[in-house]
Amino acid sequence: MDKGLTPIIRWETSTFSDPLLAFLLFITVALFPTILIPSSPSMWVAGMTFGYGIGFLLIMPAVVIGISMPYLIGSLFHHKIQGWLERYPKKASLIKLAGEGEAFDQFRAVALIRISPFPYILYNYCAVATGVKYGPYILGSILGMVPDVLVEIYTGKLMKTLADASDQRQSLSAQEIIFNVVGFAATVATTIICTILAKRRLSTMPIEDEPLLQ
Repeated sequence: MDKGLTPIIRWETSTFSDPLLAFLLFITVALFPTILIPSSPSMWVAGMTFGYGIGFLLIMPAVVIGISMPYLIGSLFHHKIQGWLERYPKKASLIKLAGEGEAFDQFRAVALIRISPFPYILYNYCAVATGVKYGPYILGSILGMVPDVLVEIYTGKLMKTLADASDQRQSLSAQEIIFNVVGFAATVATTIICTILAKRRLSTMPIEDEPLLQ
């Protein structure tokens, strides 16, 4: 994997300046969810190029746009989306939680759904069929997606570290190995724990027996 990554990283750094690359990454993360394309590879590249902190600050505003556009587009076709969800009542029952209760209840439900394994690209469009307001939707989405974004960026940063070591034909020191392994494991473990807790919490939340749209 390392030998394969090195030419790609060289091509990336020699072809694009940092500002241009940042712009391209921002655009892809903002637009890909709307056309149902995963944006994880762009987040990896952000981690490779800009590191953990700057990469996170670059990606999160793009994520906000990426989850807002499907919500707004979905509002134009909410009746069709509702019909699709009615074909899958089990999945729809989970999504339906987002539209119940007051603003805080909706915010909490959206955050938990985002942390859970439910496919986020589909949820971007389906959420509007529950009647969830945009405020709780966007705030809950941001909170719920932070763990996943951190894992993706850290994955890219780790790839870059391994590729650099391979390119320089040097082995990582024991401290570097421990730091990277522990850091990555902690990030992934935190995400897994959050996912398990979110699934348990969602399973205990009552779902009112009402249509998706009033």
